[in-house]
Amino acid sequence: QVQLVESGGGLVQAGGSLRLSCAASGRTFSSYAMGWFRQAPGKEREFVGTISWNSHYTYYADSVKGRFTISRNNAVNTVYLQMNSLKPEDTAVYYCAADKVSQRISRSQSSYDYWGQGTQVTVSS
Repeated sequence: QVQLVESGGGLVQAGGSLRLSCAASGRTFSSYAMGWFRQAPGKEREFVGTISWNSHYTYYADSVKGRFTISRNNAVNTVYLQMNSLKPEDTAVYYCAADKVSQRISRSQSSYDYWGQGTQVTVSS
């Protein structure tokens, strides 16, 4: 079992930056692919990006490509989402998720086995 706890959300002006963190419990974190998703008010949860277990591969939604960067530090069981050039449309609750199948990176929510509680990001115009 893996528990995920997101942090780092908050209120930021358009054009600003935030870095989200997702701390994982358990000794198997380093073998999991990790993903970030978000859910805006009144909308379905959507894929943001994902990173392979060894950081060799990353994959992003078109809407965030070039602005967001995912990284991870397996030594401290943490994955990060660096968000730059934020826009009001990035306002959402952001979730991290863990995929036990380490050899894939997936944008499908059904691929992920464990989810955090989410952290709110609000971008003002």
